[in-house]
Amino acid sequence: MRLVFAGTPAVAVPALDAIAASGHELLAVVTRPDAPAGRGRGLVRSPVGAWADAHGVEVLTPARPREPEFLDRLRELAPDCVPVVAYGALVPPVALEIPAHGWINLHFSLLPAWRGAAPVQHAVLHGDEVTGASVFELEEGLDTGSVYGTVTDEIRPADTSGDLLERLAHSGAGLLVAVLDAIGAGTARAVPQPADGVSLAPKLTVEDARVRWGDPAFAVDRRIRACTPAPGPWTTFRDDRVKLGPVTPVPDGPELKPGELQVEKSGVLVGTATTPVRLGEVRAAGKKAMPAGDWARGARVTAGEVFA
Repeated sequence: MRLVFAGTPAVAVPALDAIAASGHELLAVVTRPDAPAGRGRGLVRSPVGAWADAHGVEVLTPARPREPEFLDRLRELAPDCVPVVAYGALVPPVALEIPAHGWINLHFSLLPAWRGAAPVQHAVLHGDEVTGASVFELEEGLDTGSVYGTVTDEIRPADTSGDLLERLAHSGAGLLVAVLDAIGAGTARAVPQPADGVSLAPKLTVEDARVRWGDPAFAVDRRIRACTPAPGPWTTFRDDRVKLGPVTPVPDGPELKPGELQVEKSGVLVGTATTPVRLGEVRAAGKKAMPAGDWARGARVTAGEVFA
């Protein structure tokens, strides 16, 4: 089939690789406009746009996909289908109607669970044991379209959102190509989502990533893993913000108050509402990430000090 691909971040690139190797014809990609990044705040191409540049594929960067110039170009390209992975903008009905087989979206949850911008983060945050990816028909509603197919994946005890998303990006890429093959062959069948089991996954904010030491240890662990790598878990120490890596719950650890620090030869423990957790890496303001023990020695942490 003749395809135009829509996507923006690095998580969409495995799907591009899979489509390029599939035999389908990739006419162009649609991605978000170049955005300021880095200390110099120079304009930087999105990962999807950079992939297309490297492979000699046309790049379309409308500020909004309802712009007449973009719609005219999409009509000129006349794609059979537009596969989407994390594009990052709402697609209006006038654009959805242009491809013969519509727009199909790879979403990183088992729909109707976790509709929205951060499905993987919410699955980890809420302690789901199983998640996956779905390919569905894009429509006006928020991730409400009929589903062509799914793949599942177990959420492992130490998985961060980054770990899980990387796996789903690759397994989901295979699913997306399989659905495109079926659509091209005329054998694809989309099934409406059930009305039960709907949950929403809004984008996690920086405030969401602040560690609540008054939560039980399992909840502290989940929040930190859910917010790794983005938006990045953090707490405060001596009124300065400190970023944290994943922690390890210590069920048989000493009794500590929520946020209370205890430096040991084996590492640094922090109290929660239940049992403590052992810190992994710590990144103080203006410094590189380092093992928690090295950070505690450098900061000269004393008995009774706390993370706020």
